[in-house]
Amino acid sequence: MAVYTHIVGAVTYRFEDLRTLLAKATPARSGDRLAGIAAATAEERVAAQMTLAEVPLARFLDEAVVPYETDEITRLIIDTHDAAAFAPIAHLTVGDFRDWLLSYEVDGAALTALAPGLTPEMVAAVSKLMRIQDMVLVARKVRVVTAFRDTLGLPGRLSCRLQPNHPTDDTRGIAAAVLDGLLYGCGDAVIGINPATDNLEQVTRLLLLLDEVIQTYRIPTQSCILTHVTTSMDAMRRGAPMDLVFQSIGGTEAVNRSFGVHAAMLGEADAMARALGRGTVGDNVMYFETGQGSALSANAHHGVDQQTIEARAYGLARQYRPLLVNSVVGFIGPEYLNGREIIRAGVEDHFCGKLLGLPMGMDVCYTNHADADQDDMDTLLTLLGTAGVNYIMGVPGADDIMLNYQSTSFHDTLYLRQTLGLRPAPEFEDWLARMGILEDGLRLAPANASHPLLALADTAAA
Repeated sequence: MAVYTHIVGAVTYRFEDLRTLLAKATPARSGDRLAGIAAATAEERVAAQMTLAEVPLARFLDEAVVPYETDEITRLIIDTHDAAAFAPIAHLTVGDFRDWLLSYEVDGAALTALAPGLTPEMVAAVSKLMRIQDMVLVARKVRVVTAFRDTLGLPGRLSCRLQPNHPTDDTRGIAAAVLDGLLYGCGDAVIGINPATDNLEQVTRLLLLLDEVIQTYRIPTQSCILTHVTTSMDAMRRGAPMDLVFQSIGGTEAVNRSFGVHAAMLGEADAMARALGRGTVGDNVMYFETGQGSALSANAHHGVDQQTIEARAYGLARQYRPLLVNSVVGFIGPEYLNGREIIRAGVEDHFCGKLLGLPMGMDVCYTNHADADQDDMDTLLTLLGTAGVNYIMGVPGADDIMLNYQSTSFHDTLYLRQTLGLRPAPEFEDWLARMGILEDGLRLAPANASHPLLALADTAAA
C-alpha cells in the first residue's frame, strides 16, 4: 500500500494510504470532523488535494479504500469494472481527469460511454479537486434517461416526486396533498409516501389507494410506498399493486447490514418487480435513497470520508438500473453537514451519481435543528436545476409534517421550470394538458372549481 507525501516549504505532509488522502483532501464538513479524519488545517487540505491530483486513476483499481475481502460493495465495484470503457482515460491522473471532463470535446455521449469504466472512488476523488461551477458544468453534459409509465431525465425536462406524507397515514390528508401536487403539475417522477406505520397491512392499503388514483385518472406516473424492501416483496407476494421498490442504501456492506439489506436481496426484489410488468414505456423499477453520513451513524465507514462512502452507494445502486436515485442531502443533521456544506454536498452527490450513470434526483432539505435556512436551499435548488438534475421533491409547503424536516415545495418545481424553461416528463405533460392543468408546458391554467380531479377529495372521504 502506497504512502503519499507532499512538501510545502519546510513541512512534509504524509498520507498513509489512499483512504487517508481522500479524507484529508475533502472540502470541510462536519461529519468528517466528527469522525476525526478531516484535514487539521486548510494548508493540510490543499496539500492533500495537490497530492491527490497526481495520483493515477488506475491506482484506484489496485488500492481499495474498504477491503475487497470483507465488503461486498467493494467486490461489486471491482468485479463489474469495465476495462474497455475505462481505456480512453486509463493513462490520466486525477488532476488530468478533471481537465479532461471540463474540455469542450468531452460531451454527454463520451461520458455515458465512460460510466461503466469509472469507480465511485475515482469520481469522488475528482470532485474534491473541483469548484461547484466545475461540477455543474460537467453534470449538465450528462443525461440519464429511465422510464416506467413516463420517461424521466430527457433534456429540457424536470420532474418532481409528489410526497404526500401524513403523520397518521390518513387517507383524506394524503388525498389532499396528492390533489394539491397534481394541480401544480407535480408527480411525474413518482407519487411516493413515507408511511407513518411501516407494516404490511398499512403498506398494502396505501398501495391500493395510490393505484386507484393513478388508474382512475389514467395518470402516466408511478407510485411507491417507501417501506423496507422485504415488506415490498411480501406485498408483491400478496398481489399488491407494486410499481416501484424502494430502499435506503449506503456505501459499505456494514451500513447496509444495519439497514437489513444486502446486494442479493436487492437483486431479488428488482427481479420480482420487473416480472409484474406494470410499466408501460419502460421497466426501471427500483428507487434508492442515500445520504452523506449514514455510514458514520452506523459506525460502518471504515475511516473513509462521508462523500466517498456516498459515491460508493451509487456504485451499488447502478447494478439494478433504477428508475430513481436521490440523495437526501441535509436530512441526517448538523453533525454531518451545515447549510454551507449542504450546498456543496448536494452538487457533489449529483455530479458523482451522473458520472456513474445514475438518474440522479435530490431532496434539497435540512433538519430543523441544522444551521441552514431556505435561502441555502434556494441556492442549491438553482444550482441543481442548472446542472440538469432529473427530479426534486414536492412537499406541501416544503414542510414534511410526518418526517419533520424542510424540503422543497410544489412551488419550487414551478420556479425551476419557469426560470430555466424546463418541462415535465413528456407523457405527464400531455396528461396535464388534457386535464386542463398546464398550458404550453410551463404555465398553470386558471383554477376551475369543477375540475374533475376535485373528486379525489370525495373518493378519500368515502
